[in-house]
Amino acid sequence: MLTNLFDHVVILGAGGGIGSALATWHKERGSNDQKLSLFSRKTGFDITSDHTVSQMAKHIGPPHPASLIINATGFLHNDEFQPEKSLRQLEKDALIHAFLINAVGPGLLMKHVARVMPRQHAWTFVTLSARVGSISDNELGGWYSYRTSKAAHNQLLKTASIEIRRTHPNAILVAMHPGTVATKLSEPFSKTGLDVRQPSKAANDIMKVITNLKTTDHGTFIDHKGMPIAW
Repeated sequence: MLTNLFDHVVILGAGGGIGSALATWHKERGSNDQKLSLFSRKTGFDITSDHTVSQMAKHIGPPHPASLIINATGFLHNDEFQPEKSLRQLEKDALIHAFLINAVGPGLLMKHVARVMPRQHAWTFVTLSARVGSISDNELGGWYSYRTSKAAHNQLLKTASIEIRRTHPNAILVAMHPGTVATKLSEPFSKTGLDVRQPSKAANDIMKVITNLKTTDHGTFIDHKGMPIAW
């Protein structure tokens, strides 16, 4: 697979299961002159901090602007908050926490990335979403904080893509569902019969789709096979 399409790759959330697998993918397959910029909590990156995101953007603009930015951050659960099975379990703090990471953060990313990118530069921004963020595909209910924050994430991507099409005509912004991947995020909720893929396989699938994206894919919501998902 050719990687010379992207001479400067940026991965946000590079310490997570999918993010670290994507970093490994590029380290193993990238050309010698490819620049790889990795950001994670270990490097002090906080996607919910406008200041931190702004500082990150300074490192991915000119003179060597990024050609591929992948946002692999995300929140589903931790020791304090779990996906809600019932409306009675909905809590303000859980909603706020999910929205900060899954919606506010990606919004800040798009703002600051677009700010530093040259207007005619060709760049691709892929932010990992989730199929459960689709409003029209919601037939099961539950998981209030995660579903709604990912739906907001998708709306931010779609809205930003409209403006960025005017300001950066060679940019491609896409929301992508990576499928079910064997990571700490999804492990407690993996069910028998699901197609659960290892992070290395997921990274390969994601990059296969990314390398085939076209400007006509700008502003879309797709899965790890490149198939469209209804908003």
